[in-house]
Formats: sequence, C-alpha cells, structure tokens
Amino acid sequence: MSRNFAAVIMAAGKSTRMKSALPKAVHPICGKPMTRHVIDACREIGIKDVVVVVGHEAEKVKAALGNDVTYAYQNEQLGTGHACQQAIPFIPQSVTDILVLPGDTPLITGESLSRLVKEHESQANAATLLTAILDDASHYGRVVRDPNTRAVLKIVEAKDADLKTLAIKEINTSIYCFDKRALEEKLSLIRADNAQREYYLTDVIGFLNECGQRVGAVVAEDSADTLGINNRIELAQAAAIMRSRILNKLMLSGVTIVDPATTYIDCDVEIGPDTVIHPCTVIERGTKVGGGQSVGPFVKLCSAEIISLAQYDNRRFSNYEQRSQSGREARKDELRDKSIKANKEVEEHG
Repeated sequence: MSRNFAAVIMAAGKSTRMKSALPKAVHPICGKPMTRHVIDACREIGIKDVVVVVGHEAEKVKAALGNDVTYAYQNEQLGTGHACQQAIPFIPQSVTDILVLPGDTPLITGESLSRLVKEHESQANAATLLTAILDDASHYGRVVRDPNTRAVLKIVEAKDADLKTLAIKEINTSIYCFDKRALEEKLSLIRADNAQREYYLTDVIGFLNECGQRVGAVVAEDSADTLGINNRIELAQAAAIMRSRILNKLMLSGVTIVDPATTYIDCDVEIGPDTVIHPCTVIERGTKVGGGQSVGPFVKLCSAEIISLAQYDNRRFSNYEQRSQSGREARKDELRDKSIKANKEVEEHG
C-alpha cells in the first residue's frame, strides 16, 4: 500500500436481537471473539493503526479483544456517523485513508479488504464501498450507480426505495474506505434529522457526490465475507461457514478429515500433513498436532500439543485412548475396591 491506512471498527452497539448478557462483539466464533476476527483481517493486510469504537459493556469488550488496538468510547449510541466522529481524534496525523468496518462481520478476509484498498487507490476515490450481490437483497440498502461511469451515486435504504431501486441486487455492506481528509470534512456536515435521530455514515456518501468527489465500489467475490450478525441464527450460519473454511484449508494442506460434517476445529489450530482426523472430533484454538497422527473418534483437544509419536512406532495412535487410559484404570480400581468391600460386608453379615 503506497498510502498509509488506518482502520475504525464499530463495536459499541447493544445488540438487543442477540438476546444475550454478553456483548455481541465478544461472542465467540471458532475460538475467537467476533470482532477479533475483523481486527485480524485488518492486520493481515498490514494495517497497524486500528481503532475500535466501544460503548455498551465497554470493559468486557476491551478485555476480550486485547490491548493491541486503540479504543474510542461512544457513550451514547447515536449512529454510525457519530461512532466515526469519536474515532477520528485517535487516528495518527500520518494516516491518509481510513477503512471503516462493522465489528459484526467476522467472515471478512484480508483478501477482500486488499481488493477494496487497491480499488480505492487505483481510482483515486474519495470513498470506496465494498458491496455484495445478493439474489434476495431484502432489507439491505441498495447501491445506485451511474450507468456510464459506474461510480456510486447514492445508497438507498430498503424502506425508502421505490420498486425500481428495490430491483437492484447490489447492496451496501457497511464496509468502506475513505480518504481521511474527505471523511473528516463530511462528518462535520451530517445531521440527525431522521426518524431515529441518529447520525448516519451513509450521509457522507451523498455529501461527497454533491461536491463532485468520486465514490467507487468493488463487489466482494464471496458475499459470505460481508455477512453481518444480528441474531443467534446468523451467528450459527457464520460459524458454519468459518468452520468449512478452516477444514478446507487443512485438507488442502495434507490433513485427512474423514467426516467434515462432524468435525469442529477452531482457528489458529496447527495440524501436520498426513494426520487423520476421525469423526466427532473437536479441536480447540491453540492446539498443535504433529504430522502422521490419528486423532479420534470422539475426541476433544483443548490447547493441547501432540508431538509426532508416529515416528517411534507403527501402532495406531488415538489421543482419546491415550488421554482416557489413566481415567479408565482409575475407574476400574474404584469399582474393584467397591466390589471387595461389598463382598466383605456380605460375609460379615452372612
């Protein structure tokens, strides 16, 4: 990246639809808090300055996400534009462009963000949107483009759209890249003159167009990358997609997974080639398994480190059997002792 990018991640909302005492930003997906996945995607493309906007249950969110980011506080949840305003003072002066992302899009990848940044730079846009094409765009805001230049003219919320606009399948994902100076200028213009009395970041797009500053867009190659989570159903859907990605990556690296449908492996798990993972196996974050192993069935590994024992002998190695052997032996001893005691009592009272 020839320019200097920072990221602002929105994680301040209450998320009442999750029906949870746990802040949405810290709900775990494949071993990591939801918003941590977003932070890591930004790190993957080399962004050092990351500001996370927190509000509801801020201390819980900070404790879960870690201390390698900067936190800005949005004490009143007054909309996405207002959240961005709270983050701007924490952006270093050397930064030229700002990525803005919701904290509830854990499937976003470094690859998608890299494509967004490259489009933003190559077109010298004041703002660039990451959009998605959906067969059923339903309640999402529609992206209206200039038919000739393909520049973005406006974003129209579904509730405000006419039938022609509702027919558009390209939707706004709430992931943006802004020229920092343009964003700062236009944020000062937004007003809360709407039904919700909130400051909307999408208003910035309209202001940029009014001033003749180009707004572009790049379509996500995989619309799943942009999936936002608002309830437990969407949480489960996102987790299933992420698990599938993890398993596919492992299989392509030389790991055999006998039944992916019953295998649950977190992110940041290392497994060597020629290891076989049998059905009904759970491997949690932080676990390392060497090559040439046989794990499962019916195993749960929690932050374990399994060395490559296969090099010492040719017998089938089951981590479950090895881990459980001492427990079974202890149980046998307990049952034997109880049996001896019961026999003695029978003899004494016989």
